[in-house]
Amino acid sequence: MKVLIVLTSHDQLGNTGKKTGLWLEEFVAPYYVLKEAGAEIVLASPKGGQPPIDPKSDLPENQTHLTRQFRTDGTAQSQFANTEELTYISASDFDGVFYPGGHGPMWDLPDNAISIALIEDFVKSDKPVAAVCHAPAALINVRGKDGEYLVKGKRVTGFANTEEEAVGLTSVVPFLLEDQLRERGGIYSKMDNWMPYVQVDGKLITGQNPASSRPAAEELLKLLHTSGH
Repeated sequence: MKVLIVLTSHDQLGNTGKKTGLWLEEFVAPYYVLKEAGAEIVLASPKGGQPPIDPKSDLPENQTHLTRQFRTDGTAQSQFANTEELTYISASDFDGVFYPGGHGPMWDLPDNAISIALIEDFVKSDKPVAAVCHAPAALINVRGKDGEYLVKGKRVTGFANTEEEAVGLTSVVPFLLEDQLRERGGIYSKMDNWMPYVQVDGKLITGQNPASSRPAAEELLKLLHTSGH
């Protein structure tokens, strides 16, 4: 069982002068869920090397036992510092892919031709694709086998407008993810702010927010097991 985790390389929060990146919990939860299940994990990002971590996700109130475990895990640390460049990644080498969120992906993944082609390859090969929180932004320009938008007619979720409002970034992000998923024809639904919520439609898995990252990874594992891995 070999799983690809695709991380953002983007570290600027719009034009606020503040830093962003990936949300730590959304990376470490799937990383450890998959690792404990015996999966081989490869980390990749658009630019390769060490991806930026959203400084807020590193604050004490946002730490979990898994983020603390990650801090002292030499293997994970070195893997994280040396992500592969997305250009050199082929879907044929993997059984599934997971895109963690954070605000970074809103900027460097929606129009990333390499990422789009990669997801389309996973879809064509009937391999599961999972994205959580802001990472469903990576799906909005992806086409399904029928040439329509991948999310069209599919049950999806992602960071909600009310959550974006709660963190005060509605006017900072390039677009509102919930609106964009609806616009692409996705059947969007959500739970209350910050509550775990995952939608699975065929081989597509989406999670609403940081709390959804572990359950989304567990759903990915289920799909990997049913496809014989």
